[in-house]
Amino acid sequence: MKKTIITVVGNDTVGIIARVCTYLAENQVNIEDISQTIIQGYFNMMMVTDTSKSSKDVGTLSQELKVLGDEIGVVIRCQHEDIFNKMHRI
Repeated sequence: MKKTIITVVGNDTVGIIARVCTYLAENQVNIEDISQTIIQGYFNMMMVTDTSKSSKDVGTLSQELKVLGDEIGVVIRCQHEDIFNKMHRI
């Protein structure tokens, strides 16, 4: 299993979840866990995903998600689980 952490942050608008999840489904990325909140108009979502069935590597997924985020007005980051954990270690 290849776990990645995907975060989505920005102003809340209609369709953010739909667009991100459609992209993931089209690329055979399985969402294993998801958390989403909206606080005073600010949207925040974090997903733990499995990319082992995707034909794309994490770098390509990350770049394409960045472009998608630019299109819908949010910041999307996709990182391999090990990198995410090392960046957020206390």
